[in-house]
Amino acid sequence: MRNTRFLFWFIALITIVAVIIDLPTSYPLKIHWKKINFETTVSRPFSFLQKYKVVKGLDLAGGVHLMFKAKMDEIPKENQENAFVSLKENIDRRVNLFGLSEAVVQTSEKGEEKRLVVELPGVADIAGAIELVGKTAELDFREEVELPPEATATATIYDVFSKETGLSGRHLLKAAVEFDSSSGKPAVSLEFNEEGKKLFGEITEKNVGKRVAIFLDDVPLSAPEVKEKISEGKAIISGNFTLKEAKGMVSQLNAGALPAPLTLIEQRQIGPALGSESVAKSLKAGAVGLAAVLLFMVVLYRGLGVLADFGLIIYALLTLALYKIIPVTVTLPGLTGFLLSVGMAVDSNILIFERLKEELKDGRPYNAALELAFGRAWDSIRDANICTLITCFLLFNPFGWSFLNSSGTVRGFAVTLALGIFVSLFTGVVVTRTLLRTFTKKVKN
Repeated sequence: MRNTRFLFWFIALITIVAVIIDLPTSYPLKIHWKKINFETTVSRPFSFLQKYKVVKGLDLAGGVHLMFKAKMDEIPKENQENAFVSLKENIDRRVNLFGLSEAVVQTSEKGEEKRLVVELPGVADIAGAIELVGKTAELDFREEVELPPEATATATIYDVFSKETGLSGRHLLKAAVEFDSSSGKPAVSLEFNEEGKKLFGEITEKNVGKRVAIFLDDVPLSAPEVKEKISEGKAIISGNFTLKEAKGMVSQLNAGALPAPLTLIEQRQIGPALGSESVAKSLKAGAVGLAAVLLFMVVLYRGLGVLADFGLIIYALLTLALYKIIPVTVTLPGLTGFLLSVGMAVDSNILIFERLKEELKDGRPYNAALELAFGRAWDSIRDANICTLITCFLLFNPFGWSFLNSSGTVRGFAVTLALGIFVSLFTGVVVTRTLLRTFTKKVKN
């Protein structure tokens, strides 16, 4: 009973928090009654929650669509594919780093021509977007400087590595992933051209025991310590890298070592008018569907259905709050995934209630039948949701398999549906179970 009471108040607390987060950051309040005419703007309570907003995708918020052609003429044929992959990953990192979050960066090829498609939701400044995306990656190496003791406490990494060396991406032939022969851990290898070999030898000779930092687009990538002079033009950056981290660093280094200039070939500013109309229709359809589900549960299960409806409402509130907290970019397909998951959220309740009917027919006491219903319905609930999650995994295609979907809109649908499944498991089993345990005598049929 104590655990049930604790869970009940915990559910009440997170529901209240979700309601606060779900409220608009500000909304107009108008009261016109008899001689009272009052209008004001109300802000969401608790200022630290003001940052949570719904992030709209390109189809709902509008934005900029840009297409660039990558110039590969000066890059050796055998390095062009790596350069193109590195270019894509660097642009992806760049637009998210500079606050243009939830951008879509995709590659395409037309014959031998390599293209990069960039979509930036909510961006109206086309010129600024073109400048940000189109500039060539700049890689440079910087030496560590000694700072006075009084400046050490407030020094930034740019203060510590403020001495330029003249060694840049044009001196780096390539970076690659290697495995340390002694530890077997992934490492990053660097290979310089003849001019870079000489420069790197001079830099390492005077910085033994110190660090030399590598910056890409003025952002620090790594600051390895120099253990000895390196004169052969090849170096290894070792550390506790995972394979994924090592590959990521190699892509970033190659973006600066094998820079591929971009030429803008298409630009479009996309308005959200179509998205707004589609959203309005989708929300209307969702509201009708939700009302039908709530009514169905009450008609079929009476008191139990009322509690299930409360669980469904809590589900919707929690899901929307998570969309804002994570945040999830809401596109029209993603909104469809959310509405679909609302309908699916009630499935577990139906399985439990039908099982409860069977247990009661067998003559078991109500409380015992309730616990057995939850326990025995769990296998079906688990299996059904695992199957859906597997489908979401395949639709999202996190590893970028070429034989599966790679569309951003389909991935948005997969994310919202998967998130809805996880939340529905919590509300369908934990929330509804707690409500039934708390109010069981009032809803008993």
